[in-house]
Amino acid sequence: MKLKFCGAAGTTTGSQHLLEVNGTRILLDCGLYQGHREESYDVNCKFPHFDPKEIDVVILSHAHIDHSGNLPNLCKQGFSGNIYTTFATRDLCQVMLADSAHIQEQDTEWLNKDRAKDGLPPVKPLYMQEDAERCLRQFVTLGYERPMPVAEGVTVTFYDAGHILGAAQVLLEIIDKEDGGKKKRFLFSGDIGRGGNEILRDPVVVRDVDFVLMESTYGGREHELPTGATDEFGKILEAALKRGGKVMIPAFAVERTQQLLYILNQLFHSGKVRQVPVYVDSPLAVNATEIFRIHPECFNETVYRFLFEQRDPFIFEGLHLLRSVNDSKKLNDANTAPCIIISASGMCEAGRIRHHLKNGLDDPRNTVLFVGYCADNTLGRAIRDGRPQVNIFGKPVKVRAAIETIDSFSGHADHSELLDWFHRMTGPKKRVWLVHGEPERANSLREALTTQHDGAVDVAVLGETVEI
Repeated sequence: MKLKFCGAAGTTTGSQHLLEVNGTRILLDCGLYQGHREESYDVNCKFPHFDPKEIDVVILSHAHIDHSGNLPNLCKQGFSGNIYTTFATRDLCQVMLADSAHIQEQDTEWLNKDRAKDGLPPVKPLYMQEDAERCLRQFVTLGYERPMPVAEGVTVTFYDAGHILGAAQVLLEIIDKEDGGKKKRFLFSGDIGRGGNEILRDPVVVRDVDFVLMESTYGGREHELPTGATDEFGKILEAALKRGGKVMIPAFAVERTQQLLYILNQLFHSGKVRQVPVYVDSPLAVNATEIFRIHPECFNETVYRFLFEQRDPFIFEGLHLLRSVNDSKKLNDANTAPCIIISASGMCEAGRIRHHLKNGLDDPRNTVLFVGYCADNTLGRAIRDGRPQVNIFGKPVKVRAAIETIDSFSGHADHSELLDWFHRMTGPKKRVWLVHGEPERANSLREALTTQHDGAVDVAVLGETVEI
């Protein structure tokens, strides 16, 4: 067996890991690299670590674009095998990959106008919406904890990761021909949730694991607040609304937006936060919310019962789900304040949130409330870090709005939660490789694991191949 790190090694984006076993090449995830636009385009266009035509199987942990977003490009460049994932992940990919293609088409059109002014040739999107649709035809869906043979001597089983709807830990049971037909259990963590999520189930404990490919996003970092910090969120909202402006919440369209809607429903119903109009300004988030309703198998017991015994947990009076551009533009009118605007993307790198920030960042009555992770070199990170001025659509915008952050909503387990997840997992865990983390984060987690675990723990290096 060989494992090659083709992405998300030394960074948190572009998850791609190639496992070769029994002559079969299995790609774990195929995500987009996200960062500076020109750099991202160059990285995502090519697959420098493998030939797409030579990949036999893809196994997808979850629908986030940094894990799934380059699948249409992979298929476009010759991959013709099956893409195994959960039911909910497939349904989310149907809208998320189409949205990703649409954003690329728009961004490329805008970029080519500037390139034409400089006498430069046009560039093409990574893939079109038609490519995203064709890619979905290769998906094969499985329920949690339902083993499925995917290659000779290789069986996959998905276990709930508690990260987003449909997210899975990927367990591969491998019959090693070169070791007398012994069965070995290889676990790819995907992204691990914190547990105690307002909507989702807790991560499931996987047993008898020999090898672990583990995320390290929050290695060495602890979330300031535990999950379920609804009251703290309510206090921040109430203080922001008293200023009389708009509360702009950059939020990932999938899971984070639905989580916020569920909590706002509770806060308004209890009277802890004054009832104001809430606008979900993201066609993708609106579509994703509809998908959430048809996957109760992913809900925790409280939301599951709420859905069947009371009412829709994501809908309440005063909620406006916006699809059209004209409705989005109307929110720039000062007469709409005070209100709450939830808009993608969470890192402010794409989507309608950039338009709201462009029009609202310089107003001291407004508040920007971050409820999730922002990677390095993103607009969201620049605003969170307190820069007095940022560039949006190539123009400088002064930051006069109040900037607030609450991290209890994070979909990623923090340092202590990652260690707890690792120790609850049983088995020898002979070798561990850390991916999906910036160098400082991955090294911090490695140091902690090596003091508590006898097996080898290594930080993945991009392009490196290790033999198992």
